[in-house]
Amino acid sequence: MPDEKKPTCSCGCEDAECDCEHEDEDMEVVTLVDDEGEEHEFELVEIIELEEQEYAVLFPLEGDDDDEAVILRIEADENDEDVLVDITDEDEWNKVVAVWEELVAEDDDDEEEEKK
Repeated sequence: MPDEKKPTCSCGCEDAECDCEHEDEDMEVVTLVDDEGEEHEFELVEIIELEEQEYAVLFPLEGDDDDEAVILRIEADENDEDVLVDITDEDEWNKVVAVWEELVAEDDDDEEEEKK
């Protein structure tokens, strides 16, 4: 899996200037490097298992609340370490997105029930 940085905030997040709104969350931060060599931090929000394969659902730590999830397949490299790779097969992508959307809908339903 990509490098993870050590927390710098007292709540455990990566942001030294955090206002600790997520203090009670147990957040796992994943750092991905883009094609230009720039690092981007994501929160690992879910691991989806589908047809004996695992997928990581990530949200960018910086950006708008409207940012979409990034979904990557989890594979083992030659050293048996987890690595994240793009999903290039359209059918596979559609199946994973359908599972993710179902999970989100269930969470929304649960939140609505709690409000009643």
